[in-house]
Amino acid sequence: AAPIDDRAAVRRGESAVLVIRGEAGVGKTALLRYCARQAGGFRVAQIGGVESEMELLFAGLHQLCAPMLDRLAALPEPQQHALRIAFGLSSGDAPDRFLVALAALGLLAEVAAERPLLCFVDDAQWLDGASSQVLGFVARRLLAEPVLLVVAVREPTHEQRFGGLPELQLRGLPEQDARALLATVVAGRLDDHVRDRIVAETRGNPLALLELPRGMTAAELAGGFALPDGRDVPGHIEEHYLPRHGLLPEATQRLMLLAAADPTGDATLLWRAAQRLGTEREAATPAETLQLLEIGARVRFRHPLVRSAVYRVAPQQDRQAVHLALAAATDPQVDPDRRAWHLAAAAPGPDEEVASELEQSAGRAQARGGLAAAAAFLERSVALTGDPARRTDRALAAAQAKLHAGTFEAALGLLATAEAGALDELQRARVDLLRGQIAFASGVGSDATPLLLKAAKRLEPLDASLARETYLDAWGAALFAGRLATADSLIEVSRAARSGPPAPQPPRPSDLLLDGLAALITEGRTTAAPILRR
Repeated sequence: AAPIDDRAAVRRGESAVLVIRGEAGVGKTALLRYCARQAGGFRVAQIGGVESEMELLFAGLHQLCAPMLDRLAALPEPQQHALRIAFGLSSGDAPDRFLVALAALGLLAEVAAERPLLCFVDDAQWLDGASSQVLGFVARRLLAEPVLLVVAVREPTHEQRFGGLPELQLRGLPEQDARALLATVVAGRLDDHVRDRIVAETRGNPLALLELPRGMTAAELAGGFALPDGRDVPGHIEEHYLPRHGLLPEATQRLMLLAAADPTGDATLLWRAAQRLGTEREAATPAETLQLLEIGARVRFRHPLVRSAVYRVAPQQDRQAVHLALAAATDPQVDPDRRAWHLAAAAPGPDEEVASELEQSAGRAQARGGLAAAAAFLERSVALTGDPARRTDRALAAAQAKLHAGTFEAALGLLATAEAGALDELQRARVDLLRGQIAFASGVGSDATPLLLKAAKRLEPLDASLARETYLDAWGAALFAGRLATADSLIEVSRAARSGPPAPQPPRPSDLLLDGLAALITEGRTTAAPILRR
């Protein structure tokens, strides 16, 4: 904890940032909680990334900033407006992320001006991309604000937003300490070879040392206890939570599933939903006694792996029941998107009303710049759409959103879903267009040009404006493909564009660009230059 103990410096008005990295169970969460308990005189904000919210734009930032929004008026108006749109409190165009990041930085500084602030971010590898980007921005610009920001990241991870910041790498316990910890959970004699094997194969991971022996018999611990490869520690830990969970009363298991299905950790929401399921507060006691779940002002599991284990093993109908209760307990005016997500998870089959709500949520997410969130909502709406025609339209919209979010394989899968239905000519042209755009964006340059050229020709009688935009895409694809493309592909695209629909009057900049580039290839610089200058 020594590298985190910068409290004196923070009290003097200096800032401090630390990124804690380590594998699951190594003690990151325990360390954050320990530091929070030592935070006398500080205001403490604690949030955690949730895997199921990774595609919901600004979900993590909202967790952190929501309790501080009473200070929003102190920020410059553009920053206020950007943050309000990001959090769905106002409508408008997608906010500039730079303004959102400045607003978050200003909001933390405003709160810290009254009382030093400690911000703890657990499981940052599960933050949505926008939130981790903003928090990385904030971490690099904290200077003279009395703010301590500590971020815990599970390794291994592809997370890059917090790179270059001061780090603490948590590793397994030294052998002597690992043996001492193991002795606290093993009653009686432990065979020396078994002990050494457990310590070696868990690599001193504290949670693995505590949890794994509890599922073993005395005979197994006395000799012959062999663990699988320690590299899969999270999987083993998760499996060892399940027997204890299975011994809990039915009402307690239902309450734990309810808590696992709600990533917000809102205790008030949890109890409202529990009431709808006929679950009393006393149901929490057995889980709290086993230290699997803690319900106070917030809902907290002993470890994120408890949450994932509880949710994973629950029957589908039980998951649907708790999501339905959470949807009913969620205010549709305050959080319509989360309500729609729960309704979707509760739906046993096609449901047009829920699919329509998801479509609206996608529109709101896209307006806030949440491309991944919009894609997630649209993808789920496709699965809940029964009408074949609407399913095709939604599949195409979802594929386009997935393309813009950079998830190309998912986009291709949704195109296959669209093609399974009866397509009209415009829809077929859109499929060709999206396939070409995916090929171009994913770097398969030689495939992109013919696909885009085919789409442009098909679009000519259907949508002249979109056809011209597609010719421009095809021209760019042919240029970037370079020697991977056929020798005449740039000439072919340019000639097709010149013979295609004329530009509207007055022409848009993209129309002038297309005409100028096509003329450059087919007629030369003398003809092209005046068009391109314009």
